[in-house]
Amino acid sequence: MKNVLVTGSEGFIGSHLVENLLRSGVNVRCFVKYNSFSSWGWLDTFPDNIKKSLDVYPGDICDFNCVKNALKGCDTVFHLAALITIPYSYTASESYVETNIRGSLNVLRASLELAIKKIIFTSTSEVYGSAQYVPIDEKHPLNAQSPYAASKIGADQMAMSFYYSFGLPVSIVRPFNTYGPRQSARAVIPSIITQILSGKKELKIGSLKTSRDFNFIEDTINGFIAAEKSSKTVGQVINIGSGNEYTIFKTVEIITELLGSNIKIIGEKKRLRPENSEVDRLLCNNNKAKLIAGWIPEYATEKGFRRGLEKTIKWFLIKENQEYYKSNIYNY
Repeated sequence: MKNVLVTGSEGFIGSHLVENLLRSGVNVRCFVKYNSFSSWGWLDTFPDNIKKSLDVYPGDICDFNCVKNALKGCDTVFHLAALITIPYSYTASESYVETNIRGSLNVLRASLELAIKKIIFTSTSEVYGSAQYVPIDEKHPLNAQSPYAASKIGADQMAMSFYYSFGLPVSIVRPFNTYGPRQSARAVIPSIITQILSGKKELKIGSLKTSRDFNFIEDTINGFIAAEKSSKTVGQVINIGSGNEYTIFKTVEIITELLGSNIKIIGEKKRLRPENSEVDRLLCNNNKAKLIAGWIPEYATEKGFRRGLEKTIKWFLIKENQEYYKSNIYNY
């Protein structure tokens, strides 16, 4: 791994991956979505000495020529670019098909034409739907309970079809619920933290009963790196998760304890998914990642979860970081 393209590099997970790769001495090209503001997302928050050295390629994942030109000279691609917000997928389903399926197809086609040596393809635990058994392994049935999940299943299947049809060296990494610094407040943990830090007297939340396998950002990034390094992951799907689950209610309890808050919890209807679309439970079986990629999560225990939350809260406590968030707005 010498010359790497990271799509979705300006996002939460993508920006952390770029940092990790740069620290490892890898040449990284950052594919960011073109916009007239010349915004590079979270890459804009990097120190000036790092920003000056970034190789940033603005483009559109839905444009094949953009993708192919960005990939020229690279030997590896980490494909993270996607629309990910579940509630917004109810409104903009066509956009999810266009970005998540067609955009992924562009990456696969370009990688095939340019003989890319390794493609790390980002999936999501949402493709499993509500757990039919736990812990969820890679053989668990796929069950799309939202247009977002359906688009990711389509993208995953497209990736595997290129492996079977053309021998394209694709590895699918399927992270469970990642959290940490820079995550959008559309996700539950940043939403809880930012509402409390804004001084609100009431914490507005959706379902408190659902449970999730929360995975700290450092573990997720290490999972991507491990998948790239292992030749055994080619043509495979691997789950990246802690192997522990927490209800949203328990998560709220831990965060309020760490922040010393007695905020009142209020259920808000607009934050609930449609009943049949809600994924009630996600709990990861990560044995395959350990076996074929040598990946070991460092934040898997409850003590580790608290440590990850402490690091996340510490980042959010920095005033400059809070200014990136609008805690008074529920943006899906």
